[in-house]
Amino acid sequence: MNRMRSRWILSGLLAGLAGIAVLGHGAAAGAEPKSAARPAALAAFTTVQKVLQHPRCQNCHIPGDAPLQFDAGLVHAQNVKRGPEGKGVPGLGCATCHATRNPPASYGANMPPGAPSWNLPPPDRKMVFINLSAADLCATVKDPKRNGGKDFAALLEHVSHDKLVLWGWDPGVGRAPVSVPHQEFVAAFKTWLDAGAPCPEKTAAGAASRR
Repeated sequence: MNRMRSRWILSGLLAGLAGIAVLGHGAAAGAEPKSAARPAALAAFTTVQKVLQHPRCQNCHIPGDAPLQFDAGLVHAQNVKRGPEGKGVPGLGCATCHATRNPPASYGANMPPGAPSWNLPPPDRKMVFINLSAADLCATVKDPKRNGGKDFAALLEHVSHDKLVLWGWDPGVGRAPVSVPHQEFVAAFKTWLDAGAPCPEKTAAGAASRR
């Protein structure tokens, strides 16, 4: 009887070890797609970077308090400033000149453009895009402390449907739209997020560019 019980115990131990081995193999296999997806995700982020550092986006994602304008990224005329909430200063708010839609094309080139909620990020989270390396831009975009508390799902929703974001592809007469088609940008953004939003490695050149 004792011998039979020992056999049962031994059989149970062997079965348990076999199960652990199978689970371990399954976990490793489950990790492979994410690892394998990293190169594609990093390639996708190059597309994301191209959009975020286009003048239509980065002109308002600036380190100082004066937004930029036009394709050349000139300091905004009229001494426009960010203000306490990103909506301009008292007496010269963004809505003074910027309506909720672009003016008619018949008004000519370079008239004040418009979209809903025209503003800069507030001063406590400027969410700077301009002059950042790929690594630093990546870290900024996915950091909830810097992106307005957005998780991955909220980020994807933002770039997909926010009307101020969409304005970049319809900026009005006299301004170049974002060069990457919006659908392609969103697909690249999703590819990057689905892989865990990996960031490129920091490089010496990137560090030097911020000095």
